[in-house]
Amino acid sequence: MSRVIRIGTRDSQLALWQAKTVQSQLENLGHKTTLVPLKSTGDIVLDKPLYELGITGIFTKTLDIAMLNEDIDIAVHSLKDVPTILPKGIVQTAVLKRGNVNDTLVFKNNEEFLSARDAVIATGSLRRRAQWLNRYPTHTVVGIRGNVNSRLQKLEDNANWNAAIFAAAGIGRLSIRPENAINLHWMIPAPAQGAIMITALESDEEVRAICAKINHDETEICTSIEREFLNRLEGGCTAPIGALAFIKNEEVNFKGVLLSKDGTKKIEIAKVVPLGKHDDLAKFCADYVIGKGGKTLIDQLQRSDKATNIYSTKKLTDDQVMLFHNAVVSESNDAIKISLNRISKSVIRNEIENVIITSKNAVEALLTNFSAPELQFKNIYCVGRRTKRMVEKRIGKVTHTEANATRLADYLVEHLNGNEITYFCSDLRLDYLPDTLKKQNIKVNEIEAYQTKYDADKIDGDLDGVMFYSPSTVDSFIKQNKAKGIAFCIGETTAKTAKNYFQDVRIAKVPTVESVIELVNMHYVQ
Repeated sequence: MSRVIRIGTRDSQLALWQAKTVQSQLENLGHKTTLVPLKSTGDIVLDKPLYELGITGIFTKTLDIAMLNEDIDIAVHSLKDVPTILPKGIVQTAVLKRGNVNDTLVFKNNEEFLSARDAVIATGSLRRRAQWLNRYPTHTVVGIRGNVNSRLQKLEDNANWNAAIFAAAGIGRLSIRPENAINLHWMIPAPAQGAIMITALESDEEVRAICAKINHDETEICTSIEREFLNRLEGGCTAPIGALAFIKNEEVNFKGVLLSKDGTKKIEIAKVVPLGKHDDLAKFCADYVIGKGGKTLIDQLQRSDKATNIYSTKKLTDDQVMLFHNAVVSESNDAIKISLNRISKSVIRNEIENVIITSKNAVEALLTNFSAPELQFKNIYCVGRRTKRMVEKRIGKVTHTEANATRLADYLVEHLNGNEITYFCSDLRLDYLPDTLKKQNIKVNEIEAYQTKYDADKIDGDLDGVMFYSPSTVDSFIKQNKAKGIAFCIGETTAKTAKNYFQDVRIAKVPTVESVIELVNMHYVQ
């Protein structure tokens, strides 16, 4: 062939490595080539996560245009970045032998943070974020963008970051894999991760025939299955979808996963079929995921692309989301994370006469440390009907309950039998109850039964309102956001805290999540 094959590529270090690999293989076959580096939108816009940019083929669009304009003959891509449907007139001509498929965790000092309640992990991938939070729900995941070298530097420069996640193939190909790095074999990679793909014009039969000679059949089979699985789930860079196929002993092994963005929901599939009978494998696995609730999850992911107008500081169930008015586009996450403490046996060694329990979390903490027969409390005082029901079902009879801590404090001042009481509380608790009792010379033994971590999302854009369920959820939200819109509160104690920040505060008729949703709906039917 006398013509010079013009190889289009992004101009990042990794993209150039990939293009030079293709160039080397073509030149070994006797063909003349030249590299044509171009800059893509994905390389230019570095201040937002990929899933927020909303552009199909963010790393491929520039090269597609150059090819359709006949400025290049072929384009070299990381196959995982390529949309599952190529532009009209452009076709896949070859896939090189796949590299390392794994995601890799690069950490700073040691791996002890993996067992810690609090840790900060950096990634710009929605899939990695969702899988990490599914495994480590109390960790914080922050965004990171840029080329491989700049991301490694950002990890080094951010003192509070513990680790960042990279594609093993990328840091390996550039020979910059740090010593402090481990492959995450449990994390299902992006469809076609680790594979290099070449596209050409469908009409250019000569170039297509040349590139076909460097195609790796096994890699093509596996990546095609993964990408068909992705396509059938209607997923792109805005959906947390992982897929991996590999061939072993004349069998095709496949595993796939679909998650919610926050990682709280996960649907997995694993399937093995004989090589040669794999044509329907992607369809079977995608249909399985859809049938196990994937359709609902995908619908939620698609709705999440619309502007959120109501934010809930408690994770809502699918059934609860369905109760909203049609005008509501909700987003929800737990603004506080709970960690149960170890409570010393000495606390309950002798029968305790008076006990205060103000939350279901305190009940869970007690029952995690002790069996119900060990909890011999003479008088149990509660806040909230739900807490009362849980105590009476699992521990014993409740002497008295009030709707909030303020009312309970006032009641105890008048009716407490004795001058000492044990309060099983959080590390974050309102002062009124213990302070009121102490002023009346009532000894309060505070036992920290659980810890509350503020973990609210940072919400971009305007909101019509925020749903709150405890004073802690208000404080957590305000640490990350300004007061926006209406505060829809589950009860008076929560509303009291919300009034410190919000001008319009509304209180549900009864202290249930469903009642707060009804309160929201009333705003949209007025």
